[in-house]
Amino acid sequence: QVKLVESGGGLVQAGGSLRLSCAASGNIFSIRTMAWFRQAPGKQRELVASIPRGGSANYADSVTGRFTISRDNARNSVFLQMNSLKPEDSAVYYCNAQSLSDSLLLRDYWGQGTQVTVSS
Repeated sequence: QVKLVESGGGLVQAGGSLRLSCAASGNIFSIRTMAWFRQAPGKQRELVASIPRGGSANYADSVTGRFTISRDNARNSVFLQMNSLKPEDSAVYYCNAQSLSDSLLLRDYWGQGTQVTVSS
């Protein structure tokens, strides 16, 4: 089992910045990829950025050049630095961890979500 706790959401004006944090606990050694997803009202949850253990980050086209995902394995944490925020970035942001079990099955864990609101 993996537990994820997010923090750092809030209200910001367009053009501003926010930094989201996600701390993992539990069976942290099973975690492979960590990611941030977001879901706006009436829309499907979408991948924002992901970073595998020891690998390179990947970003959605809509956030490339503005958002940066980073991972601190020593602190069992993943971060999302969001710059040049736009109103369309407003959503609930969810931390995700993909865990590999002893039977080599991948399982997704989710945080509770944190609201990001960007005013125009």
